[in-house]
Amino acid sequence: MYLGLGVDTGGTYTDAAIMDMSNGEVIESNKALTTYPDLIRGIKNSIEGLDPGCLKKIKFVSVSTTLATNTTLEGKGYPAGLILIGHTIPKKLASRYVISIGGGHDSDGNETAPLEGLETVREFVRQVKNKVAAFAVSGYFGVRNPEHELRVKEVVQEMTDMPVVCGHELSMSLGAYERAVTALLNAELIPVSKQFIKSVQAVMEEKEIKATLMMMKCDGSLVRIEEALQKPVESIFSGPAASLVGAAHLTGLDTCATVDVGGTSTDIAMVSGGVPEISDSGARVGGWKTMVKAIRMETSALGGDSLVWIRRKPFLGPARVIPLCLAASEFPGLLKKLEKSDLPNERIMDEIIQPTSFFVRNGGDSFELLSGDLEEDEKMILECLGTEPLSISELSEKTGKHPLLFAGNLKDLIRKRHVSQIGFTPTDALHVLGEYVRWDGRASFTGAKILGKTLKQGAEDFSARIKAEVVRKLTLELISFFAEDLKKEDIEKLLAKENVLRFHVNVPVVLVGAPVRAYLKELNRAVDADIRIPAFHEVGNAVGALAGKVVHRTEILIRPSAAGNAEYSVFSRLGKEVFEDYGEALDYGLKLSHRLISEYMDGYGLEMDNVKFDLKQNDVGSRGKAPLETRLIGVGIGTTGKLA
Repeated sequence: MYLGLGVDTGGTYTDAAIMDMSNGEVIESNKALTTYPDLIRGIKNSIEGLDPGCLKKIKFVSVSTTLATNTTLEGKGYPAGLILIGHTIPKKLASRYVISIGGGHDSDGNETAPLEGLETVREFVRQVKNKVAAFAVSGYFGVRNPEHELRVKEVVQEMTDMPVVCGHELSMSLGAYERAVTALLNAELIPVSKQFIKSVQAVMEEKEIKATLMMMKCDGSLVRIEEALQKPVESIFSGPAASLVGAAHLTGLDTCATVDVGGTSTDIAMVSGGVPEISDSGARVGGWKTMVKAIRMETSALGGDSLVWIRRKPFLGPARVIPLCLAASEFPGLLKKLEKSDLPNERIMDEIIQPTSFFVRNGGDSFELLSGDLEEDEKMILECLGTEPLSISELSEKTGKHPLLFAGNLKDLIRKRHVSQIGFTPTDALHVLGEYVRWDGRASFTGAKILGKTLKQGAEDFSARIKAEVVRKLTLELISFFAEDLKKEDIEKLLAKENVLRFHVNVPVVLVGAPVRAYLKELNRAVDADIRIPAFHEVGNAVGALAGKVVHRTEILIRPSAAGNAEYSVFSRLGKEVFEDYGEALDYGLKLSHRLISEYMDGYGLEMDNVKFDLKQNDVGSRGKAPLETRLIGVGIGTTGKLA
């Protein structure tokens, strides 16, 4: 029997599942809370709930995670420095540490300006190396000629041992802004990915699990863990991709939509004919458009742990917090504090200043602390916080400052993972309604009573209002996924006419995630669809991590040379090659596509006889008898069942 262990670490839960890889049968599963900042504890707790006898027979381990997604959605990526070559970017970027130097190439890979400013780069590295966790380098047309990017990378590596990411290493597509964003996000996520993978490896070593370790990418494919460490941005939608693959596997459906309700986000995706639908434009998350090939997905900051906060009316998210019910089970004194909670002036209430919000200092830090990471006011707040949660009024008393004067510092400390926020959530609302009960519902009821009082509602009515809002948002996300050309505000107007309109979905809709049964009845009222909840739906991600395949994509571009002669240039990740005519260039490109996929699969011990290979040729325009441009897209698919 060839057993596989799947592990998924989400914002709230860490799930584990054991599958017989020979027939795809899920043997058993377990859930445990994800533990911040020490992920090892949560992974260990999840695995320890499984049969020890089965664990001894594990030969294959595959993991997925929503940590990269959640980090990007919440804007909590670790700071990274960005070095642009040959251009500047007027748009907003996710870093304050950005410089631009001279250099760059044209669309044919020819140098348009010499590389200048290496001393500027050295000074930049000296100034920010204690404030960032990694560096990203993105040059103008770097995908057509990466020599400038590589030279700058070399300079940075001479001065520091921090990771350095180049734009051309992540995508062959054009688009200076999107490529810079992709490189920057990748750099920001390296510490997140590194910590997660190290945690998995530590537990495997402790449990004496000697097996091949792989990770799911955001296109639904699997890669060896070494490759995942180099390109963590490709795991941005790792958890949702695993959920999609898992839902299809658990239901046996070749075509279906999946709604994955997690702690931090809700993700909707689609599998057609057994293959995950891939976005044409690249992954978009947290407002950032990237060049990462990913499943086509609608993701929103809506989850069981989304913060419910009020200011004249209730708001939902986008911040993720620790639910009151969970916090009260960990901190017994929280319930009494909650009962004595003061109601702040409504005019100053926001996501931080709330009567049901508490703050606690994390017991350690997820990553190595960066010197110069904290402002003086932030240090003062950390000194006031201990291992017991404090309310806004308690912090105000300890600091001697009005809440408005330190609320911004608290937000920054939460973003930097030094502090966790506790608050009322949809999970608390379900506890009050008795529809999903796992922890201390008394705290949930007290929180609902406090928040509902300001809106002249009882605890149950307030909780029902929050649940209805969750269902409304779930419905909106599901419909907007299928009607992606329509504006969400227009769909919302149609949903408001529920008395006369009801949307119909032709494909089955599969719900996965711990609390989904609580929303099934209301979703069936809102949407006319075949909605299913499969067995093991609580651990759909962990199952999907095992059911994935090894997939490798190549992209090769053939274009006429700029000189105006008969020559053609072939661009690939290996660089640029020039041929005397189109026929030679095309022949080289076709053979190179097959060779690149064959070499990649060979690294996994998979022979091309066991790999499904597909090659698409897209021609644009004409130049005599030859196209103006040819794009060769190769895809190879190998099964993990062939990995020993």
